[in-house]
Parts: sequence; C-alpha cells; structure tokens
Amino acid sequence: MGKKTLGEKTSDKASKLAKPVAKKIAPRPGGMPGPSTNPATNILIADIALRGAGRLMRNSLQKGMLRAGYSKQTASDMINNRTMLSSLILYGASKVATRSIPGALAIGGGLLAKTLYDRGLSRREARRSGTKQLEEMSDDE
Repeated sequence: MGKKTLGEKTSDKASKLAKPVAKKIAPRPGGMPGPSTNPATNILIADIALRGAGRLMRNSLQKGMLRAGYSKQTASDMINNRTMLSSLILYGASKVATRSIPGALAIGGGLLAKTLYDRGLSRREARRSGTKQLEEMSDDE
C-alpha cells in the first residue's frame, strides 16, 4: 500500500472525532418512548398530536368568547369561515411574536395601537364595525 492521500487522512480524522459524539446522541435501547422505533417518526407523531390539540382548544376558546353575544351556530360559522389570508396573517403574526423579543414587542405594540384606536371610536361605531366584520365571516358563501 502506498501513502495515504490528504482526503483519506482528513476523513480518518473526522471519523475519529465523530465516534464519541455519535455514541452520546444515539438512543439507548428501549429508552426511546413512542409507538415507533424510529425517533423521527415519534417526534412527527407528537408534533401532529400537539398541533391538533392546540387548534381544537384555540377554536373552542374563540367560539366560547363569541357565544356570549351570538348563537352557538353563528359563533361556529364565524370561526370556521375564516379566509385563508386571515389564517395566514394570524399564523405569521404569532410566529413573529414567539420567535424574538423585538417581534413580541412589535406585535404587542400593534395590538395595543389597534385597541387604543378602537377605544377612540365612539362605542356604537366600534361595536358596529366589529359586528359587521364578524357577520361577514358567518355568512355562508
């Protein structure tokens, strides 16, 4: 056998460095919770379950808030008939708010400004505007 090339030497060094790290992150036999033996599949299942449960709880809370002023069916229609654009905007705003402190301050500041603007309107005008928006959402199109 001849001399080792530079590439072989580098790969040998990399594999020697990687072995201790691989041992540390490898799952212990029988220690990985979940229905699958594949940890990535278990994480996927857990993520889908958590997102589904979160969505159900969020929709239930929103419907509950609307039921104070509307019938059960109207409140349900208002939540279920959101446009894709409004859903994407809400999702994007929540991502921005939860990923960084400046994002949380920007979204929180925007919500505070909207609240102050609504309070600046006459009570009747603000209620009329909000009712109109919600009724548009409840219409079956």
